[in-house]
Amino acid sequence: MATTTVASDLATLTRHSLAGLRMLLVFTLVTGLAYPLAMTAVGQVAFPWQANGSLVRSDGAHTTERSDAVGSALVAQGFTGPEYFHPRPSAAGDGYDTLASGGSNLGPLNPDLVATIEERKDAMAALEGVDPADVPADAVTASGSGLDPHISPAYAAIQVARVAEARGLSVADVEQAVAEHTAGRGLGVLGDPRVNVLELNLALDDAN
Repeated sequence: MATTTVASDLATLTRHSLAGLRMLLVFTLVTGLAYPLAMTAVGQVAFPWQANGSLVRSDGAHTTERSDAVGSALVAQGFTGPEYFHPRPSAAGDGYDTLASGGSNLGPLNPDLVATIEERKDAMAALEGVDPADVPADAVTASGSGLDPHISPAYAAIQVARVAEARGLSVADVEQAVAEHTAGRGLGVLGDPRVNVLELNLALDDAN
């Protein structure tokens, strides 16, 4: 009797184990292979530019070819020349390093962060010829990723005069370029208006 019970229990355990293994294989194929492949196919067909990294050519045009790209519309670059709009600061590695994406992890009351912000504010005010009180927050603070490609219209506005002078353009022309590369709130209510620094600088290079 005991032997029959043990054999029955083993048969039940084996049956349940095989059923669990089959379910594991099915879900592995569905969620680990079929679904990712389906989403990749949809992305390549419906959104090829976004699916391939939102790459941008030197003339500002979108491309899906890495060999033609000078950057991604989703990743900031360290523009420093007077003829360029500058991005916000970065705490990612040596700056804008996609392999070291992240913030400084310093709290808003950390004395080192407060001192750094004050130094940046004074330097920014001197560079752009504005009052320190007029320097926007995103001009002196890094984003959480350290890779934010956008700046606020306010930060762009204080850079217009410098860029216009360096390029020999009128302030009105540079302001127009900024306006053309300013995106509004998502769906009209999400986020804040923003200026893509890479696309703006490439447009100015192409036009100048």
